[in-house]
Amino acid sequence: MTLATPDASIEEMNPECDLLIRNGTVVPMEEDRHWFSGDVLVGDGRILEVCPGGAHEVSARCVLDASGAAVLPGFIQCHVHVVQSLLRHQADGLTLLDWLELRTLPYEASLDGDGVATAAELGIAELLTGGTTTVLDFGTTHHHDRVFESAERLGIRMTSGRTHMDIGDGTPAVLLEDADASLADAEAIGKRWNRSAAGRLRYAVAPRFALSCSRHLLEECAGLARKHGWMLHSHASENKDEVAAVRAETGMSNIEYLDAVGLTGRDVVLAHGVHLHPNEIQILADTRTRICHCPGANLKLGSGIADIPELRSHGVRVGLGADGPPCNNRLSALYEMSLAATLHGLRSGPTALSAWDALAMATREGARVLDLADTIGTISPGRAADLTVVSLDSWSAIPGDDPASRIVHGGTAADVRHVLVNGRPVVVDGKLTTVDPTELRIRIGESWKATRSRME
Repeated sequence: MTLATPDASIEEMNPECDLLIRNGTVVPMEEDRHWFSGDVLVGDGRILEVCPGGAHEVSARCVLDASGAAVLPGFIQCHVHVVQSLLRHQADGLTLLDWLELRTLPYEASLDGDGVATAAELGIAELLTGGTTTVLDFGTTHHHDRVFESAERLGIRMTSGRTHMDIGDGTPAVLLEDADASLADAEAIGKRWNRSAAGRLRYAVAPRFALSCSRHLLEECAGLARKHGWMLHSHASENKDEVAAVRAETGMSNIEYLDAVGLTGRDVVLAHGVHLHPNEIQILADTRTRICHCPGANLKLGSGIADIPELRSHGVRVGLGADGPPCNNRLSALYEMSLAATLHGLRSGPTALSAWDALAMATREGARVLDLADTIGTISPGRAADLTVVSLDSWSAIPGDDPASRIVHGGTAADVRHVLVNGRPVVVDGKLTTVDPTELRIRIGESWKATRSRME
């Protein structure tokens, strides 16, 4: 491998052929079960050419070796909480509502601006080194500019929004806001950051969930998002107690209520969807609302297993996400793919979701969920050069021919070799190029110590 200035930005490279990924097993994900040996040429942040058999007599200032590895579209996660990263390993053994009340909300109430920034950097560093290039992220109520600053600096493609909450027994007072003031702050942040960083960053309006938002706040969140053409991002039907509480308070099922307040539609991504009645699945299908499947978090919190084959059979678009580090302990797309391709055999048989289905959910289907299919999700000329190179020579990935099986059932985050976002090498030979890992680890320790002190 040769690399001209590993942290070089695109602007510093030759605009005609900035970068060459050489000698890989290219898996374009334009269709399933299609792969070949070849090279990928990148210029001006985009995929210039995909070359089966290899590119001949091509010179590039940056050459990344993909021998013994798969070249894939960058992984896409449709629901994460990077600001929760400092609470990792501190909220185990709890169900959802206790997890929120006893650990997560007190933690978010204790974060200062530096804590938000450091938590975001920790989460983004893990995402990038695990091959995830794009996320739909859920923030907290304060300091959300710091999340975007971290995303801009580290180089991830992110759609994100600050959280809205104005009701909730047991919620720390600092997290409960006046609805109109909260919306005004979101509008200002969105105007500041949406489509910034060469289009990598976008804004999403993010009411937490039905139990923490008044009807007025939910309706105004929907109105704000549609006023500006921003996405809507929330949680729904994750836990049986949550579902029962929503019905007790509103007289409707969770999805019926969200539909009534405007939180359904093709611009809406709802995380989880574990406990859904048939009529709710039909509402999601009819309104073209998207679901993010978070199997790792749903298992850890004991919430259940979403019926993804049933949702997909009704035409509901489904992506994958790790959720938050306190309710999963990792932000690995590869882990979520493995679970998705395994769990659904319990209800629907071993053919319910194949390795190719799971890989598609983390690439082209994830791009469709986030309305980015024209930009990312496949290795196609003209698409943004968001690419992940995953080694296929680990013990668990050999032998075999089918790259999807080897990656989904045999791959781990440690197998990620190189990662590009917008043509920029953000991970090379497994190492971040956009932040000093040693310095970041020091700040993580200091920020967690300070945050824990405020929590106590």
